[in-house]
Amino acid sequence: MEERWSTEHVLSLAPDAASRKAAGKLSSAAPWSGAGTDGTALWGECAGSGRTPYRTVIELATPAYQCSCPSRKFPCKHALGLLLLWSGSPEAVPAAEPADWAAEWLKAREERAEKRASAPVDPEAARRRAEKRGARVAAGAAELRLRLADRVRHGLADQSTAGPWEEVAARMVDAQAPGLASRVRELDALPQERMLEEYAMLHLLATAAVRVDELPAELAATVRTRVGYPQDTAEVLAGPTVRDRWLVLGSRDTSDERLTTRRVWLRGAKTGRPALLLAFGRPGQAPDLALPTGHLLEAELGYHPGAHPLRAALGTRYGAPEPGPAAPPAGLTVAEAVAGYGTAVADDPWLESRPTVLTDVVPVRTPDGWYLTDGRHTVPVRTPAVPEAALWRLAAVSTGRPLTVFGEYGHLGFAPVTAWPAGQRPVGLTHT
Repeated sequence: MEERWSTEHVLSLAPDAASRKAAGKLSSAAPWSGAGTDGTALWGECAGSGRTPYRTVIELATPAYQCSCPSRKFPCKHALGLLLLWSGSPEAVPAAEPADWAAEWLKAREERAEKRASAPVDPEAARRRAEKRGARVAAGAAELRLRLADRVRHGLADQSTAGPWEEVAARMVDAQAPGLASRVRELDALPQERMLEEYAMLHLLATAAVRVDELPAELAATVRTRVGYPQDTAEVLAGPTVRDRWLVLGSRDTSDERLTTRRVWLRGAKTGRPALLLAFGRPGQAPDLALPTGHLLEAELGYHPGAHPLRAALGTRYGAPEPGPAAPPAGLTVAEAVAGYGTAVADDPWLESRPTVLTDVVPVRTPDGWYLTDGRHTVPVRTPAVPEAALWRLAAVSTGRPLTVFGEYGHLGFAPVTAWPAGQRPVGLTHT
């Protein structure tokens, strides 16, 4: 039987709250005609204000969307409404062969993917580009070191000569070092007590960027990742890959005025290896990667190099995601999580957090904030990274009983993403 997505998963794809609300009005069979599915795609025509209905087609694996409506949001309300209809009323989206217009779009998409995969690579041109970028990054990192030293020389409390860091961040963008730019932008919002610590870590990273060719291979790869060197997905997948049945532990979206970033965390059922997939979307456009939490996906992953490889590229898939085990994933005690993070930081000093599953913990709210405790040790919840509504939802599904929680643990605390109440399916905490 074809596995349908949950309503929560469908709504997690929406680019904003208005799209979620509008999609709900299109989740019944009334406005749809010619809806169907072949197990890999959905299609249908939705009546609108004009004479011609909007034609909507969705490729489920990625997923990818196409709609004839004029909306600039992606996916649009029609795509979300069709997914909700398919999820909640299977009889309204029967098995069928794709309509001609849907088949044409699906075929064209497949042909474009094949063309990209077979595109020739010029290694000499790639080498020249890498050398040119390396020189620009090194120059930018050297300038950043001078800026940081100048701020420290004048004293952190003296802001009379200190302008906003946005100008320096723009210089790092010009130097093709977006990782440095991102960390620099955060300096203006730092509390005074954390400023020297972040200056030191940023200075260390800039120094490593200048001398990256002198570092051991794994550390050099980590520095390049932190600085923001791009790595072509095809190049990553051309190297060694890991095939496994990957459990989707959870996902989280973060947005700014530039783009929306989606993080999807996986764990290999056989290897036990963690993996992080990243996808990006422009304003008004949801990222194009969507995997249901708690499902298993058999696929090949290629890992980006580093001291502790975590970020990965999704390669060949062997079927659609399937429901995972009813039991929660194996996890750690609070003490084990703290020790594991300490070991990882020894190899990657700039590691702010790592994916962690905690077992048998209870959320507790105190006058000082939220905590997770296993009865012996306690870890603070990282706020404001986690909305208050998500924490109350975590407390509601716990009802004071121990549960398994997945999230990111680091020196600032634990940011929960998914919870497994006893005997229940996982509950996402990021789309409330």
